[in-house]
Amino acid sequence: MRHRKKGRTLGRSSSHRKALLKNLASALFLTERDAELDDNAPKVKGRIVTTLHKAKEMRPLVEKCITIAKRSMPAKEKADGLATAAERGTDQWKNWRSGSQWKQWNEAMAPVVAARRHALKLLGDKQAVQILFDDVAPRMADRDGGYTRIVRLATPRLGDAGTRAIIEFVGSNDRSKRSRSQRPSFDSETTAEAPAAEE
Repeated sequence: MRHRKKGRTLGRSSSHRKALLKNLASALFLTERDAELDDNAPKVKGRIVTTLHKAKEMRPLVEKCITIAKRSMPAKEKADGLATAAERGTDQWKNWRSGSQWKQWNEAMAPVVAARRHALKLLGDKQAVQILFDDVAPRMADRDGGYTRIVRLATPRLGDAGTRAIIEFVGSNDRSKRSRSQRPSFDSETTAEAPAAEE
């Protein structure tokens, strides 16, 4: 019995497993960057292919990071309202820095900095954290959870026949669903008349 045995070991030590999940999660966020000129550009933004068990273990980490970024968004908006447009080092910037508005901005910005540091500890990649806070979190602002989807692939991995899966962000690669009014309708009168017309 597997009582109190949460999670999968994935055949690795705990430190190796944590590093693997960090790298997979940061790789998922890094697919969102502009990498058109890179040699190894992702085929589809916001999607990676891995094994099914790795994807299921990585999903809570990715969703936790997105939640952390979303919770810091109101503080970021408040801090942006208190910030100055003056360039750093100018007299206007020095006056703003010495005034009380800078103290209010600093207090408003503190939760954002703490959230970024927490996400950096979880992901271990500064560029992935920047993409998370700038692109992914604002896009997921209206969702309460379920930011990722896992789709099992039919073809197994070559070599060991491991079950492969796609993990991707919800919203960017969704299929469009037709509403009931757009679906073709079959009236009972037309279907009843069709066999009579053939005779």
